[in-house]
Amino acid sequence: MGITQSVKRAVQQNPNGYATIFGTRTRRWTEFAERVGRLAGGLHSLGIGSGDRIAILSFNSDRYFEIFAAVPWAGAVLVPLNIRWSPAEDVYAINDSGAKVLLVDDAFAAMLGAIREKIPSVQAVIHMGEDATPLGMTSYEQFVESSSFLQDAGRTAEDLAGIFYTGGTTGLPKGVMLSHRSLWASTTGGMSVFPTLTGDFNFLVAVPMFHIAGVCCAMFAFTLSATSVILPAFSAERVLATIAEYRVRAVCLVPTMIRMLLTLPSLSATDLSSLRLMLYGASPMPEQTLRRAIRVLPDCRFIQYYGQTEVSPNATALSPDYHVLEGPNAGKLESAGRALSCCEVEVVNAQGIEMPRGTVGEIRIRGFNTMLGYWNKPEETAATLRDGWVYTGDAGRMDEEGFLYVVDRIKDMIVSGGENVYSIEVESACLQHPAVSQCVVIGVPHSTWGEAVHAIIILKEGEQVVAEDLIAHCHRLIAGYKCPRSIEFRSEPFPLSGAGKVLKRQLRAPYWEGRQRQVN
Repeated sequence: MGITQSVKRAVQQNPNGYATIFGTRTRRWTEFAERVGRLAGGLHSLGIGSGDRIAILSFNSDRYFEIFAAVPWAGAVLVPLNIRWSPAEDVYAINDSGAKVLLVDDAFAAMLGAIREKIPSVQAVIHMGEDATPLGMTSYEQFVESSSFLQDAGRTAEDLAGIFYTGGTTGLPKGVMLSHRSLWASTTGGMSVFPTLTGDFNFLVAVPMFHIAGVCCAMFAFTLSATSVILPAFSAERVLATIAEYRVRAVCLVPTMIRMLLTLPSLSATDLSSLRLMLYGASPMPEQTLRRAIRVLPDCRFIQYYGQTEVSPNATALSPDYHVLEGPNAGKLESAGRALSCCEVEVVNAQGIEMPRGTVGEIRIRGFNTMLGYWNKPEETAATLRDGWVYTGDAGRMDEEGFLYVVDRIKDMIVSGGENVYSIEVESACLQHPAVSQCVVIGVPHSTWGEAVHAIIILKEGEQVVAEDLIAHCHRLIAGYKCPRSIEFRSEPFPLSGAGKVLKRQLRAPYWEGRQRQVN
């Protein structure tokens, strides 16, 4: 199966049901599929063929969902761009993927002038916003109306569906290549732990569509022929209001978003009685937050997913049966659950030998949900994808019942508000300041974001700089969410290993003292 087959099945089984709701605009599945076929026809008229890449830089909308289906319908490959990237990072991903068409909404149309000459592979720009179409771009709605319906290209199995960029340990984003097979396997595996839900089913989509969690939401909705109620971006107040207004049945959020919802004064006064399923993942959930959510939403069932972009993204799930505070199934809330039906999960040592139960090692995953590799990065592909196994870089242990516990990260990655931040990217930006001699970046606990980016700086002799100026310097080079939220200046040398490497674990220790897990 592939993405488009789910759309055609939805038309067959739920033709008059709503596919998308975005503000006052609604599309039934029949209309949705017609527009998808026309969009694919329009792309075909631009010369887009099998395997060509289409980039999109936009906040969430019903049009994003249409493009998500139309690109594979045309036989092409989707390249979602992170809405929080700097222009330089956008340019890198567009050029690295060789995207021929770029779609932008109102928020990013103005930026295009500054980068247009730097993205020579882009042959056409489509404006998918609500405002007037800027000069030099094609109107999205005119593009749909003027194009002929194209028959589905029928992409499936090992055909490349999308290139999803994630942080890279070399300082540059890596394009994770996901096939239709891998997305389908992750979706069906993830749905295998869904509770039985009767009646009309709708999803609230508040996580960003460029993120693999947003893609997961779309895949769930397509597969279930369900309605996607779409918000352009997350707002805790708007999420509560939308659940009440549209009688939302299911929502997918990252833990940071759930924490924000639970702190709203309006929470107790909002009718959330329709909510039956809350999916969460992308970063670890503090147990105290989860316990409060379970108490506040007693009629809602919870599912935690663990994985990463490289496994499309679901590998394990903690099912609703274990989201309980008492009884025989209690005591598993710190667990990431058990392997889904689409894959195997193991905890291994440095030689790839499975560790005894309860012993910490690296988590690896193998199954139909794994990536094809990293786009244009054979060496990094070989390092991560070995003998069919994705080596996650996460440290964990597994108990006697097969429940996985994620305890640390082997790679130098920080998860802040559900976004992956690789320390080397931030260190590289800091080191470009003329006053900085050495820099180490670590993740420290944060009550709202889970983890916050913290930079430890050694200045050059005789140089001075204040933290605010150094943070502003970083904002000019990398996305805002990657920039340090706090800076510590020190004069003594960094602690080094025998091989001369900085002992980051030693620098992290004071901030994480007294915590069982080295992730928050």
